[in-house]
Amino acid sequence: MAKLYRGAELAKIIDISCVQTFHSADDIVSLAKIANQNGFVAAHVLPSFVLHLKDALGAGTRTLVGGPIGFPSGGATTKTKIAEAQELVAIGAQELDMMINVGRLISGDTAYVAAEIKAVAEAIAPVPMKVLLEMEYLSEDQIRAACAMAIEAGAAFVKTSTGWGKQGASIEKLRIIADACQGEIQIKASGGIRDLKTVDAFVALGVTRFGINTRSAVELVQTNEVSQ
Repeated sequence: MAKLYRGAELAKIIDISCVQTFHSADDIVSLAKIANQNGFVAAHVLPSFVLHLKDALGAGTRTLVGGPIGFPSGGATTKTKIAEAQELVAIGAQELDMMINVGRLISGDTAYVAAEIKAVAEAIAPVPMKVLLEMEYLSEDQIRAACAMAIEAGAAFVKTSTGWGKQGASIEKLRIIADACQGEIQIKASGGIRDLKTVDAFVALGVTRFGINTRSAVELVQTNEVSQ
């Protein structure tokens, strides 16, 4: 039976974020306060707010500073993604989520996508990078190919989605990811996760990190309910 994460242990595998267009500086300060109070493993903000988040979290925080690369479309050039990633690391980002070029992958240009993932990962090593798939747009074969690319590039995680699309993480797609990864890379599930039953089901499939709406994340870590 898979481990049941509850309370503080659950917080250690949850990322919270303010990455919507309308999020303000005040929202970032609030995010940092919530992250520190609840012990969430990481907080993610849009690139221009990374330094603001770092300052708001303060010295001695246990929460990692995170930011996205090529977010949310993935359509930026490889050079742009590398420059963005390196700048964010320079100002204090401790982990990065890189959006793959979905359009290139759907077009069959796997060499481009693979080279880009590897180039960005190498540019920021040893800072961990999550490879963000936006899997609702991808076929099973494309998901498997992207997972293989992430593993080959030495990325830390494969991540399911941005949360900006119509579909969040699903059991069906996570089964494909888990089978493709075979434990060679960690898996982050993000999008539409709101209850412990879903968390437990995803952990059983091998998920080791979650991206969860901040309000829902707080509610989840503050309950000791055991799902049936």
